[in-house]
Amino acid sequence: MQDSSLNAVMTEITHILNQVGGFVWGPILLILLVGTGLYLTIRMGALQFSMLPYALKLAFSRKQDDKAPGDISQFQALMTALAATIGTGNIAGVATAVVLGGPGAIFWMWASALVGMATKYAEGLLAIKYRFKDKNGEMSGGPMHYIERGLNMKWLAMSFAFFGMIAALGTGCSVQSNSVAHAFNDTFGVPNWITGTILSVVTALVVLGGIKKIARAASIIVPVMAVLYILGGLFIILSNIDKLLPALSLIFSDAFTGAAVAGGAIGTVIRYGVARGVFSNEAGLGTAPIAAAAAKTDVPVKQALVSMTGTFIDTIVVCSITGIALVMGGLYTQGTTGAALTSQTFDALLPGPGGWIVTIGLIFFAYSTILGWSFYGEKCAQYLMGERAIFPYRMIFIGFVMLGTVASLELVWAVSDVFNGLMAFPNLIGIALLSGVVIKETKEYRQGLLNQKNGKLTPD
Repeated sequence: MQDSSLNAVMTEITHILNQVGGFVWGPILLILLVGTGLYLTIRMGALQFSMLPYALKLAFSRKQDDKAPGDISQFQALMTALAATIGTGNIAGVATAVVLGGPGAIFWMWASALVGMATKYAEGLLAIKYRFKDKNGEMSGGPMHYIERGLNMKWLAMSFAFFGMIAALGTGCSVQSNSVAHAFNDTFGVPNWITGTILSVVTALVVLGGIKKIARAASIIVPVMAVLYILGGLFIILSNIDKLLPALSLIFSDAFTGAAVAGGAIGTVIRYGVARGVFSNEAGLGTAPIAAAAAKTDVPVKQALVSMTGTFIDTIVVCSITGIALVMGGLYTQGTTGAALTSQTFDALLPGPGGWIVTIGLIFFAYSTILGWSFYGEKCAQYLMGERAIFPYRMIFIGFVMLGTVASLELVWAVSDVFNGLMAFPNLIGIALLSGVVIKETKEYRQGLLNQKNGKLTPD
């Protein structure tokens, strides 16, 4: 009797949190996210398009600012941020967007990512501009610091840190470990508790080593997993090339008609496209600048450009592979959703290996997200409670890895969804109020490049 009463209470709490989450991720936040990116795009002259080739060269060049202040290289900072962003959202989130918003949601996912690149640029610039060396000798930066140091709004900075600390335990930890456990159980028949034990151990081995160990692991895992998934997805698409043009045509036509959604609700198409795009690339949420702040560089714009490429890689490249394949497969109307839909689609388009590509990709995507978010949560906890909070938070985080593999996550999903969205509000306020700093730094850097290189944009 007591168990049934407890279950009823938990169900009601979950229902309330889901309603709150629906409000948090409603039109207001989505308009703020897209609006901020659009405003920055206009103010900076569509920098994310004109300087993307240069930004990619900076990110992947062997010659980086290794002697500049910082804890990790610019490439490692990008890989750490990508580790956190390339996760279940790239597989399960895109599938949910297509099911609920129709094929047209993919177009709006692209649109939000393109303007989101400007937001991610601003976050990276401010992260370096207002970072500082903490008592442990490591660089600390991110929204909580540029809000406090740039705007003197301690209360707003603390709100971001609190939301981020909680969200890391859910979105960045328990939800991801649960996905890994289910993938191993469904594919290999491994009990969840065994997966949880192993995953907790391998997470501890990396997380307890701090940002340098996380960055080294991310620099190995992220490039390998991303390349394998992209190549596998491209092979599937090219193997069914006759379905590609009809799929692209459907994506673009449905984006403005909403024909695939009941009642032709164009607002639903836009909502799910934008929301799932942001959920995947995190542009505007304020997470990536925490990693960017650790980069070895003395020029804020350089890391801003490197950070900007993360949104391009995550959404325009990786999410597009998933989204286009889903529309080509046409199984999104049959009731299945999430990772299961992506797996079924890949397997239908490439029987046998297709499903394995999704399963292996999901496992590594989720694990890398755990590593990236552990650093985000740790830095938020450190901001609120000082250096003494670092080790206890790491241990709590590792405990939540295990919890996620054995617990029912409806409540955890609901809580993390709310706090994940709440992070964006203080961050977007900070970016908007500090946009003048972003514009000034950008103009000075671009003018310097033009003067030094006579108009040829090449890495220093």
